[in-house]
Amino acid sequence: MKILVTGGAGFIGTNFIRYWLQHNSDDVIVNFDLLTYAGNLSNLTDIAADYPKRYKFAQGDILNVTLVESVLKKERPDVIVNFAAESHNSRAILHPRRFFETNVIGTQVLLDASRKYEVQRFHHISTCEVYGELPLDSPNRFSENAPYRPQTPYNASKAAADHLVNAYFHSFGMPITISNCANNYGPYQHPEKLIPLFTTNAIQNIPLTLYRSSHNRREWLHVEDHCRAIAAVLEHGKIGETYNVGSGVEKSIEEMSNFILDILSKPQHLKTYVPDRPGHDCRYLLDSSKIARDVGWKPVIAFEDGMRETIQWYIENRKWWQAIQQKADTEAVQEDKWETFSER
Repeated sequence: MKILVTGGAGFIGTNFIRYWLQHNSDDVIVNFDLLTYAGNLSNLTDIAADYPKRYKFAQGDILNVTLVESVLKKERPDVIVNFAAESHNSRAILHPRRFFETNVIGTQVLLDASRKYEVQRFHHISTCEVYGELPLDSPNRFSENAPYRPQTPYNASKAAADHLVNAYFHSFGMPITISNCANNYGPYQHPEKLIPLFTTNAIQNIPLTLYRSSHNRREWLHVEDHCRAIAAVLEHGKIGETYNVGSGVEKSIEEMSNFILDILSKPQHLKTYVPDRPGHDCRYLLDSSKIARDVGWKPVIAFEDGMRETIQWYIENRKWWQAIQQKADTEAVQEDKWETFSER
């Protein structure tokens, strides 16, 4: 089987490529990535060396119709797994149009090309955030039948993409599946995201910036468990279905910062509090009983073990994240400036 992975140089895409090639000895993967600030080919240097006949890279933008079609015409993938997306909520507040162009129109370009070249499965990676937020004291979880109530530009762009993928199934018979996952953590995550940001800051004795609503909670899933879930859906999932992928483990931002500081033996006074980002959701929690029942997947990595391994990875791979930090990023988000932003 040949799989085209879009966004394969990003965090989850990188881990999926590594997982798939290591567990499927005859398959070929084509990594199609634009290499924006969040894409990093060095994530896969060893993979390219170890699997020279089974791993290919093609650089390009999923918005480029001609290029996307040429890659599909040449490679003729059996499956597309679409990770390609702008994904940082804070950047979406500053540049919403970019998120809708990539996440919605880019997905539409991929779907049209998939129809044209008769891709056998289009699997779309989405997020728990399309469902909106839950109150902190709510006993509920989001099932796959929960209404979509996105509250940020990023969430709305992903919700629109989900609707689009479903529309291609109903209108054109496109063989699709969708997975909506909880917050991922693990190796190769860009240091703008919460866990690597807090970890790398603490290592350097730089303050950890917590939003004032630091007791807002998220559900945390190790990226390798997410990769196992995608593999299970590709093998056993039903065409046209959506599957929630969560761990059931909820931790507040306060708890996450405390865990990281404790593991690194750093003082609590490194924590500092900044105004909430606009649209800062209170809580996400998924009901993942469908994927357990219908596909046979469940997470196997305990939260504490996964977090310790992740923190250790950042300790051991300081050159990797320092190289990213040293790149000029004129659009880097200043999380302590939201009060100024809201006054505009």
